[in-house]
Amino acid sequence: MDDTAILIVDDDEDILTAGKLLLKRHFARVDTCPDPHRLPELTRETSYSAILLDMNFGPGESSGREGFYWLKQIMEADPDAVVVLITAHGGVDVAVEAMKLGATDFISKPWQNEKVVATLSTAVKLRETRSGAARLKQTNSALIEIASGAMQPMLGNSAAMQSVQSLIERAAPTDANVLIQGENGTGKELVARAIHQQSERHNAVFMPVDLGSITESLFESELFGHIEGAFTDARADKLGKIPAADGGTLFLDEIGNLPLHLQAKLLSVLETRQVMPVGSDRYISVDVRVVAATNLAPEKLRDESIFRQDLLFRLNTVEIHLPALRERREDIANIASHYTEHYARKYNKPVKGIDADTMPLLEAFDWPGNIRALRHAVERAVILAEGPALTAAEFQLEAQSAAPSKPAAVTAEGPLNLEVLEKNAIQQALTRHRYNISHAAKELGLTRAALYRRMEKHGL
Repeated sequence: MDDTAILIVDDDEDILTAGKLLLKRHFARVDTCPDPHRLPELTRETSYSAILLDMNFGPGESSGREGFYWLKQIMEADPDAVVVLITAHGGVDVAVEAMKLGATDFISKPWQNEKVVATLSTAVKLRETRSGAARLKQTNSALIEIASGAMQPMLGNSAAMQSVQSLIERAAPTDANVLIQGENGTGKELVARAIHQQSERHNAVFMPVDLGSITESLFESELFGHIEGAFTDARADKLGKIPAADGGTLFLDEIGNLPLHLQAKLLSVLETRQVMPVGSDRYISVDVRVVAATNLAPEKLRDESIFRQDLLFRLNTVEIHLPALRERREDIANIASHYTEHYARKYNKPVKGIDADTMPLLEAFDWPGNIRALRHAVERAVILAEGPALTAAEFQLEAQSAAPSKPAAVTAEGPLNLEVLEKNAIQQALTRHRYNISHAAKELGLTRAALYRRMEKHGL
C-alpha cells in the first residue's frame, strides 16, 4: 500500500510506539499523536487513509466520552473519514454507539497484531472506495453541467419566437412530455435543452438521442443497454441511453424516422417505465421526462401507416411548433449579427458587421436550411471577408439558391475534381430536399453523421 497514511491517536506512549512499529511494515506512512486536540490540524494537513482513535484520554477515564467527542469532530470535518476506535473498556453498547456516530470498526485492548492489521487494511480499502465514489460524483456533476448546457443561444424576438418562449416557460416546470415540431435547422434541440434547464430536473442529465443515426440492429442495445455476452461484440455490460438518463430528461430527436416496429418497443418503455437490457432477464426501472422532436409534417405524423397514434399521444402532451426562418424574417438580422460577431472572434478576423446593402438580401432569402444554413453562410462569409463589413458576394446567395433539378452530367471536358463533385452533389441534395438532412443523406447514400461531417468539410 504505497500511498496509505495511518494516524494513531492515543495518550499512551507505549501504544503509539508499538502501533507504529507494527503498522509501518504494512503501510507507507504512520503518524502518531498523544493529544487529540491536534486532530483538526493534522487532518487538515494530511488526508489519512484511516485513523486509529483511542476512546479515553487521561488517567482513570473509562466513559468513552472523549473518544465519542473527537469521533464526532472528525466526521463533521470529513464525512468520508474512516475511523477505527480502540479502548480497554469495550462493550456492545459502546460499539453500537460508536458505529452510530460514524466509526468504521472497533478494536479492544490488548489487541492482537493480526487483528489490527486486518482491520486497518479493510478500513483503507473502504476509504479508497469512498474517495473514488466522491470523485465519481464530482465528475458526474461536471459532465451533467456540460451536457446540459446549450451550445448556442435561442435567438429572435419575433412574435412567433415569443410564443415559443411562452410555451417553454409554461411547460418546463411540469413533467409533461413535449413534442417539438419544425423543419431541420430551426433549433429543436435548443428548445429541448431550454425545457430541461427550466425544469425540476435541471440538476440531472440531459440525454440527447439521434434516432435518425441509430441503425435498427443497434436500437435496443443503444437505448436499453446490453449485458456481457449478449451478442458477439458484447465484451462488457453497457448502460443504455434511457437508463443513463434516469432522473433527467431524454431528448429523442428525429422521432419521425423510427420504423413502426421500433415505435412499438419505445411505446412499451414509455408505458411501463422499464427497460430490459439485451441478453438480460431483468427489467430496470427508469424515471425520465421525454422531449421528442420531428421534422415530419403534421399530416404525416398523424398518418397511422407512418407513425403510431398511441405513441404520438404519449409524446405530445404539449406540442411546440418551431417556425421556419422564412416565417420570422424580422429575426434574421439579429441572428446574422450574432454569428458574425461569434465567428469574427473565433477566426480572429477584423469583421465589424454586415454591409447595409447586404442585410436586406439576407432577410429576403428563404434559407431552406433555416438557422443552421444561415449560421454556415455567416461562417463562410467571415472566413472569406476582405473588409470590415460582410458583402453579398461573400455570402454567395446566388450559389445557394441555384440548384438544378437533376445533377449535371459529367463529360470528358467537364471538371473531374472529386472534391468539387462531392461538394456540388451535397449542395444539390440539400437544396432539393430543403435541407432535410435525413432525406438528403438517404439520396446520397450516407448516414446523417457522415453528411454532417462532409457539410462541415465543404463549409455547407
